Amino acid sequence: MWPDLPPPPPPAPETARRPPWRAPSEARCVALWDRFKMPAHIRAHSAKVALVASQVAEAARAKGFEVCVDTVRASALLHDIAKAYCIKHGGHHGQLGGAWVMAVTGNPVLAQGVIHHMYWPFEMDFRRFFTPLAVLYGDKRVAHDTIVPIESRFGDLLDRYGKTQEIRDRIAETNRQAKQIESVLSQLLEKDLNAHDFDSRRLVD
Repeated sequence: MWPDLPPPPPPAPETARRPPWRAPSEARCVALWDRFKMPAHIRAHSAKVALVASQVAEAARAKGFEVCVDTVRASALLHDIAKAYCIKHGGHHGQLGGAWVMAVTGNPVLAQGVIHHMYWPFEMDFRRFFTPLAVLYGDKRVAHDTIVPIESRFGDLLDRYGKTQEIRDRIAETNRQAKQIESVLSQLLEKDLNAHDFDSRRLVD
């Protein structure tokens, strides 16, 4: 199905605001895009999601959160690593992508962001689960390769996928959750994220 994988990299020394697992560099993430044959339009989307999620992570770290920005950025860059494969062959691209990412990085926090970038099923605790929540939020702010408000993102999803009432209800629930995440993040970071376009790269003052 896909190339044989090397063993996970050895753990990096634990430091403040950095988990005891190595986060791959952006160059390594791009190499993984190549390895898993990620199409150009998904790469463009993933780069913008990483732009949003990493700025949110930097702002959180400035507020004293124990956040590894490199892990958030890498998780966002890799969140759709299995999407093209699943479009072609079927399956849940978050779950499969998370398994692939765990195999190649050995980083469970990074993989968690990939698995749950569509919907978060657990307690919304930003101090325990910042990475997956930041990646999820970043994904909900990017339509294709453009940073947009949440409502615009979900309008696009309804247009493309809202074929049945069940699907429309599911989209509405993920929309509600994304707004809740944005509201909580805005309070924690003391910034109006809904009003921020992120392209200015000035979220952290």
